[in-house]
Amino acid sequence: MTDLQAVPTDKHERARFIPGQPDMWAFVLFETLVFTGYFGFYLFFRARNDDLFVHAQAHLDLCVGVFNTLVLLLSSWSVARCVQSSRAGEYRAALRDVFLTAAFAAVFLFFKVVEWVRLVNTGNGLDSNDFFTYYFFLTGIHFVHLLIGFVVLGVIVYQLQSAATRPRESQEIVETCATYWHTVDFLWVLIFALLYVVR
Repeated sequence: MTDLQAVPTDKHERARFIPGQPDMWAFVLFETLVFTGYFGFYLFFRARNDDLFVHAQAHLDLCVGVFNTLVLLLSSWSVARCVQSSRAGEYRAALRDVFLTAAFAAVFLFFKVVEWVRLVNTGNGLDSNDFFTYYFFLTGIHFVHLLIGFVVLGVIVYQLQSAATRPRESQEIVETCATYWHTVDFLWVLIFALLYVVR
């Protein structure tokens, strides 16, 4: 029986029931708190000028927002499949899922840039009003997180290629990177709800 199939018997392995490394979960908590602050400021300024925000929201393309949300949810699904395949020792399948995740992310980024260009061309820039200031700030911060995510996916690829020699360590890093990806996707769902849906 291989290490990946064996039931953990030492105390440390029995205690570790949360996937990934603790440092990543500290990062997730920190990011959640930071974005909670961003969302709080957004809702505060929205409450002060609701009409302006509702009018500005009408310039967003809800269909593009829904499409991008579905694309990122699919990327979470594919990275979860990658983790499952890696746990089973099916590293070739796991690699395919990583590249599929990257493809979904690239589609998201492409349509986000197209949306930004369309908004700017219609006169809705970063300094147009409070709504678009927050829109470009929140979507821009998320854009940067997703770009970092490509580096994270590269780490997963590297770990999968060397997993045969150190399966347990590689699996932990793969799960840590997947946690980052899920966090970025979760933050987008919140951003989408605030910017595109809430009226």
